[in-house]
Amino acid sequence: MSRAGYEPLFSAAEMRVSEEAYPGYPESMRELMERAGRAVAEAALRRFPEARVYTVVCGDGSNGGDGLVAAEALRAAGRDVRVVAASGEKGNGLGAPDVVIDALFGTGFSGAPRPVAARLIEEMKDARAPVVAIDIASGVDSSSGEVAGPAVEATLTVTFHARKIGHVIAPGRFHRGELELADIGLSGDETVMRLATPKLLELVPRKRESDSKFSAGSLLLVGGSPGLSGAVCLAAEAAMRADAGYVTVAVPASTLAPVELRLLEAVKRACPEDAEGRLTPEALPLLVELESRARALALGPGLGRSEGTRALVRELLERTALPTVVDADGLYGLEPGTWQAPAVLTPHAGELARLLGMDASFVHEHRLAAVRECAERFGAVTLLKGADTIVVSPSGAVFVSEEGRPSLATAGSGDVLTGVIGAFLAKGLEPELAAIAGAVAHGRAAQLARSQVGLVARDLLESLPLALS
Repeated sequence: MSRAGYEPLFSAAEMRVSEEAYPGYPESMRELMERAGRAVAEAALRRFPEARVYTVVCGDGSNGGDGLVAAEALRAAGRDVRVVAASGEKGNGLGAPDVVIDALFGTGFSGAPRPVAARLIEEMKDARAPVVAIDIASGVDSSSGEVAGPAVEATLTVTFHARKIGHVIAPGRFHRGELELADIGLSGDETVMRLATPKLLELVPRKRESDSKFSAGSLLLVGGSPGLSGAVCLAAEAAMRADAGYVTVAVPASTLAPVELRLLEAVKRACPEDAEGRLTPEALPLLVELESRARALALGPGLGRSEGTRALVRELLERTALPTVVDADGLYGLEPGTWQAPAVLTPHAGELARLLGMDASFVHEHRLAAVRECAERFGAVTLLKGADTIVVSPSGAVFVSEEGRPSLATAGSGDVLTGVIGAFLAKGLEPELAAIAGAVAHGRAAQLARSQVGLVARDLLESLPLALS
């Protein structure tokens, strides 16, 4: 996939490659350290112009060296600076600083801090002063975003060359505060993980003069059940607002009436249902017929959970040749090896935990590892929803979107995302690109909504065309 529309996200190992490629390495590390430390001091003085007293907490490595340079620069600017070394004696307190500089650990840290470092982290947290972290908040694994023990909660992080994985992947992203990039002369952008930008949306095909409603993107959407008809309606409207030309919605017969009232532009078809109004495997012949005019399949919004729906999902996935996005109740009971066509799975943390047979807390604490395992085990592009939406392909490529807003934590938001990804698949985008571009469009729609307070999923429908413009 082209790198247009992406920024690199560096792991610790990839940063080492950039540092080792700098002319004169390793002797030139002192030069880089000088630039880094001065950049931190300058950022701190800009951000906290009234601060007079600083405490710099330094570790033993190069991050601590950056901190010592920053301390010298702050003193030269007329500030009162105390340096606390991790190797110092117990009881060397932080004093009463206006600002703390966290130079304890750098990008090479992983695991849980040892007792002395853990105590210093707790002291930084207890100091009740803003913290400026050098490169990454101490206690955060820069290559995964994992936090295995106490971690600094930074007000500002000054990082060098480019963003690190731990800046954008939770829970590490919640420790970074504001993020400022400082150019210290390093080069290179070859990384396994990439951060998607709104420029990526330029890759989504627009309707051409030669297009018909079918060639512009024809989507078959399967879902709905009593009490959950809104989910399939939101997904259908989102697909149309994401510029699909034709959307067919297949729902249980008893759900057809409310869907007819809500959806004007979509074609609706009633399918066989069980006594509770959920779809059954008897709907398969009709769905196979409807597939003939579609270029992609979206499966799951409002589907409900029963053995019948589970059997229908399995049988439909086993025989469809259409690229498919599977969400919500479509993920219920899903098993590896169920399908032959390309698929995109879009679980939230709880759904991903069920797919992997693990506790949801593991997913929250190891988001990157969990979504990678799912993509490999199921052989499908997997999108893990969250403030850091992560997309992993079976080949191992990883993409992240941080375009989302807290306002997206609302019922129906995921159904909108399903519709957008379904539309992009129907337009012919490869699954991993459809997934990450869908996440970016979804987040941009939230940003462009009329209000972040009280946002509901249908508000996203109005702003989706703006997000894609």
